[in-house]
Amino acid sequence: MIRDITLGQYYPNESPIHKLDPRVKIVGTFLYIIALFVVTDFIGFVLSSLALAIVIAISKVPFRFIAKGLKPVFLIIAFTFLINMFMTDGQTLYQLGFLRLTKEGLYNACFMGSRLILLIFGSSVLTLTTKPISLTDGMEYLLNPLKKFGVPAHELAMMMTIALRFIPTLLEETDKIMKAQMARGADFESGNIMKRAKGLIPLLVPLFISAFRIAQDLAMAMEARCYRGGEHRTRLHEMKLKGRDTTAIVILIMFLALIIFESHILWRIV
Repeated sequence: MIRDITLGQYYPNESPIHKLDPRVKIVGTFLYIIALFVVTDFIGFVLSSLALAIVIAISKVPFRFIAKGLKPVFLIIAFTFLINMFMTDGQTLYQLGFLRLTKEGLYNACFMGSRLILLIFGSSVLTLTTKPISLTDGMEYLLNPLKKFGVPAHELAMMMTIALRFIPTLLEETDKIMKAQMARGADFESGNIMKRAKGLIPLLVPLFISAFRIAQDLAMAMEARCYRGGEHRTRLHEMKLKGRDTTAIVILIMFLALIIFESHILWRIV
């Protein structure tokens, strides 16, 4: 389960999606998320799924690798599905005690589940196709206008990128600690959910110690390279929008316009 988390990982490749400007990919991800929340019916989700499938195919990232990211959040998706299915009033389809399955609840459960799955897939494509340093530069550039209001753009971008970058590292460290404790007789797999949760408590102390050690090593490495905030640092590769980036922006705007038209205008015309 630990190794199934793909958030923060980078999948090296030479696809057109990998070569896009990081700013375009960040903006594109936000536009895709906005589109998912604009959608009001399953036709919109079908269009969003097709668009995402095309992007994944172009990125040449294996679908199985992206799909692994659903396993760690499966319980959250299942919980959301059940809450919507049994807690929505409407036409009763089946009743078991105080639990009542309604037609509207089943619709809402499928609707919210589809939105969550597409949201996870769309967000994963960003981190899988963008190097951490490029992600930092892209975020900083997009946050630069907020500097006029006193927002520390560089520090925020650095913190977010470091957090994403070290998710795989901490997961690997967690996996090592679990294997070391299992070799000493610890049991993390048997019993009910509460017992498994209690079994994970002994992992917290060594994991926190490891996290602080990694943070200290990173701070010392940055200090040894004379890092001082990085406000006026230069870059080896300056970001410049190219023809493919402009094309991607136009396609993204057209996609968002299509979703808005289908969800909020088409049904009024029909």
